Amino acid sequence: QVQLVESGGGLVQAGGSLRLSCAASGISFTLNSMGWFRQAPGKQRELVATITSGGGTNYVDSAKGRFTISSDNAQNMVFLQMNSLKPEDTAVYYCWGWRAKNYWGQGTQVTVSS
Repeated sequence: QVQLVESGGGLVQAGGSLRLSCAASGISFTLNSMGWFRQAPGKQRELVATITSGGGTNYVDSAKGRFTISSDNAQNMVFLQMNSLKPEDTAVYYCWGWRAKNYWGQGTQVTVSS
C-alpha cells in the first residue's frame, strides 16, 4: 500500500521559515512527479510547487522567491523550504506524487501568526 507521509509543519511567526518533508513508501518505482498542495479553511486545494524526476519545477506565483522545492528521487522524497512566511500561507499542506495516478499524503498543518 502506497503511503506518503509528511512532516515538518507547525506554528511559526510571520517572516519565519519551515521545512516540510514527505516520504513515499510501499512503492517499488520512482514517482514521475512530486510536490505540495495546500488547502486553507473555506478554500479549494491549490498547487504550491511541483518537481519532476528530471528536476523541472513549477511554483504558484505567491510562492516564487520564497519557497524552494527539492527532491530525492532514489528515496521518493520531496521537500519544501518555506521562507518569509506570511499569515496567508496558513493551510494544511499535502504531499502529492504521480505516476499513472495521483498519490496523496494526509496533510500537515502550517500556521503562520502575524
